[in-house]
Amino acid sequence: QVQLVESGGGLVQPGGSLGLSCTASGSIFSISAMGWYRQAPGKQRELVATITGNGVANYADSVKGRFTISRDNAKNLVYLQMNSLKPQDTAVYYCNADVLADPIRYLEVWGQGTLVTVSS
Repeated sequence: QVQLVESGGGLVQPGGSLGLSCTASGSIFSISAMGWYRQAPGKQRELVATITGNGVANYADSVKGRFTISRDNAKNLVYLQMNSLKPQDTAVYYCNADVLADPIRYLEVWGQGTLVTVSS
């Protein structure tokens, strides 16, 4: 069984910063892509940022220049640094990973989500 556990959500004022962490645990051989998605109330889940095992990052246009995704492969951890936050960034943020697990099988795993609220 493979699990993703997120931490770091909370309430922040517009213009502020927040960091989200996500750690994968379980019977893992390797993890290829990891990423963050978000879902605002009444909206569909959308991609925020992804990062490959080699560290190549991809961002949604709405967060480019404000958010930075990084990972620590040794710790099976992905991190999202969010700066210059806007009220429209308010959403539940979900961690995602493509995992090669033991026994051998490929899994797409999701975290439980962490709420980020940007409000004054």
